[in-house]
Amino acid sequence: MSAKVEKPNKNPLWQTVKSERNSYYTYFFGQNMIYNMVASFLTTFLLLIGVDPIKSGAVMLAVKVWDAVNDALFGVIFDKVKFKSGKKYIPWLKIACALTPAATIAIFIIPNSADETVKLVWFALAYIVWDTAYTLCDVPAFGIITAMTNNIEERNTILSLKGVTGGIGSALTTVLASTLVSEDVGLSYGVVSIMIAVVAAATMFPVCYKCEERNPSTDEEQFTVRRMLKYLVSNKYLLIYYLGYIFFSGAQTYNSLHQIMAYYIFNDSLASLVTSTVAAVPQLVMALLVPKIIRKIDKMTLFRISTIAAIVLSLAIIPTRNSFIMFTITYMLRSIPLGIIGVLAFVFTPDCAEYGQYTTGIEAKGITFAIQTFAVKLAAAASGSIGLFLLGLFGYKTFDGVSSFADLEKINAISQQPAEALDGIWFTYNIFPIFGLVIALILWSCYKLKDKDVQIMADCNSGKITKEEAEQLLSRKY
Repeated sequence: MSAKVEKPNKNPLWQTVKSERNSYYTYFFGQNMIYNMVASFLTTFLLLIGVDPIKSGAVMLAVKVWDAVNDALFGVIFDKVKFKSGKKYIPWLKIACALTPAATIAIFIIPNSADETVKLVWFALAYIVWDTAYTLCDVPAFGIITAMTNNIEERNTILSLKGVTGGIGSALTTVLASTLVSEDVGLSYGVVSIMIAVVAAATMFPVCYKCEERNPSTDEEQFTVRRMLKYLVSNKYLLIYYLGYIFFSGAQTYNSLHQIMAYYIFNDSLASLVTSTVAAVPQLVMALLVPKIIRKIDKMTLFRISTIAAIVLSLAIIPTRNSFIMFTITYMLRSIPLGIIGVLAFVFTPDCAEYGQYTTGIEAKGITFAIQTFAVKLAAAASGSIGLFLLGLFGYKTFDGVSSFADLEKINAISQQPAEALDGIWFTYNIFPIFGLVIALILWSCYKLKDKDVQIMADCNSGKITKEEAEQLLSRKY
């Protein structure tokens, strides 16, 4: 049989083909399943198995010491290693597609019967392995977009639409994990993590064989640490954007406490599934609309407007504690601007990579995307550990011999939780995140990189135009 012939793109300037883009989208479906499993349920898992929240929060932060080393180290290795195949991204993705799902399972199979010290050591070691594996699966996945196409509109569209499949993957994990460990079913997080890992691996692997690196890197320089530091310091927009992202996402303590809040405030852990479902719909709609919107409005302008809207709606949630209906409605409305932020969150990284190469002459996409991965993991760990610290300070009580919400229900845990701990859950879930949004908005107001200028920089970096021609075309001097 003859090979299937790809239909030509509707946009003749696009370089990728449909099957290639689809494999990229399904990759993020699986990757987001894994990420959401850890980001959204790790904190709840640690609280359920009886680990002291302040101790587990401290371990979570301590792992970030290794994270700071391994991300920077991998960024340098990534830019230096040359595979025999001539591919820069695919070999790393093949390793990541196997290692990351396995590491995810390792985190969630901590023996419930072990004493607290064993649990903490197991968690620390498994989390370090997962953290390293996630670097391997994240940096090349975002970096490969620069090799797939150097058309900025095409990149923006692909990165926006991967947010749809990524969102579906996250939503599926939320539904499965929330339901299967609820009072009504009572499975352990270990069993759920195996299910998630298997599906994720199956959807991630196709990218290793479908994606084409048609725009290979041209810079063969051997980079010194000094030149890498010079590159990072000079790429001000990369640092501005991700500093804002760390404050924004790191303060999202609600991400890791959905079920805890639902169980203790609204007396049903599955209430979190209701709010997650009503929030997912507008977020998916925004993921479909954003690519069209940013063709008419600069994406950072849209980003900042959405951040302001998220702040206003977050404030509106605070007085809804005694009404699940009002809480759900307001939560759904807030998901609209948060959905836009989520879709656009990583669209800026390739722009910063082009800017960095244009201004310094150094093509260091590995370092650029390693900073993105570091920011994502640091923010996830910060939100989880801060949430644990805050609950500990408010006197949250843990219970031994518990592995699901069904176990909590058997011992009537709600009546045993101190009143100040319940207040702490509400504060941590709904009030603390507002501070991060405000700080992020201030930082993002300093981001001045425009879409049209990035396209000019990309054309210059790829050799289509000269540096002198680019300087004349740019809207401002960078």
